[in-house]
Amino acid sequence: MQFADHTDDPEDTEYSAEERAAAAARSTWVSVVVNLFLTALQITVGIVAKSQGLVADGIHSLSDLVADFVVLAANRQSQRGADDSHPYGHQRVENAASLVLGALLLAVGIGMVWSAFQKLQSPETVAPVGIVALWVAGAALLAKEALFRYMLAVAKRVKSSMLVANAWHARSDAASSLVVGIGIAGNLLGYPILDPIAALIVGFMVGRMGWEFGWEAMHDLMDRAIDDEEVAAIRQTLVETPGVSGVHDVRTRKMGDMIVVDAHIEVDGTLTVEQGHDIAVEARHRVLQRHRVLNLMTHVDPWHRPDRDHGPQAVSANG
Repeated sequence: MQFADHTDDPEDTEYSAEERAAAAARSTWVSVVVNLFLTALQITVGIVAKSQGLVADGIHSLSDLVADFVVLAANRQSQRGADDSHPYGHQRVENAASLVLGALLLAVGIGMVWSAFQKLQSPETVAPVGIVALWVAGAALLAKEALFRYMLAVAKRVKSSMLVANAWHARSDAASSLVVGIGIAGNLLGYPILDPIAALIVGFMVGRMGWEFGWEAMHDLMDRAIDDEEVAAIRQTLVETPGVSGVHDVRTRKMGDMIVVDAHIEVDGTLTVEQGHDIAVEARHRVLQRHRVLNLMTHVDPWHRPDRDHGPQAVSANG
């Protein structure tokens, strides 16, 4: 199913689950190829050229490679349909994958900081770095920045938070390569201590980003609501449904990159149960067609009861 597109902006197009899965797989495999090459090149050259910063950057690329396979596995699992144990499907595998990515980044960052700190305690052990390390750091910077821009464009187009997380993981690699390049250049200019300092900075950057991703994913797994603008758009679709006199108590929670919605709709109290049911079915159909909503649960209220819970006053107070 592809959602209706109400704008001329390609970025506002809603994509089906199949299209999002295909885009995720393509962009992630591109990342796998790039990170596999960079991991081997950076670690090998870093060891030969005696650059702790470049080795740290290579380990960061390795963590990207592991993260790519986590994303591929999560992307595959999230497309499984609903079953008896998971009546809403498996979309939250994406949220869990984002949490794993965050934990992975945090662990890698802590390891980098510890290794660099030990080196800084014994600055006399820092060896001069070979100039080839600088060229590799520069090449890695360009490759990672290009990968980030490509992956972020795909993630925004299909509106996937998991792919956004993986794209920014690539950007953290680009930033770390820049810092490493500066540290290597300083080492070559006669300041050898700058190489482990660069590794230390990279570790802090990676750890901070891991914490942020993990924190966001944890909130999503705790049924965080979507933003007010998207709630207002869903509410408007419900109000515009023929037969709906008012809407209140609209509640949302994220399910992967989809949304589960509960809402009270008000209909004419003189209608039959069947007529009220038909209006609720039409409201649900419209919301599922126009928004990235996985399921809408409606509660039908009679409109002619102007009490505190269900009347026009409640619509004004909640709407």
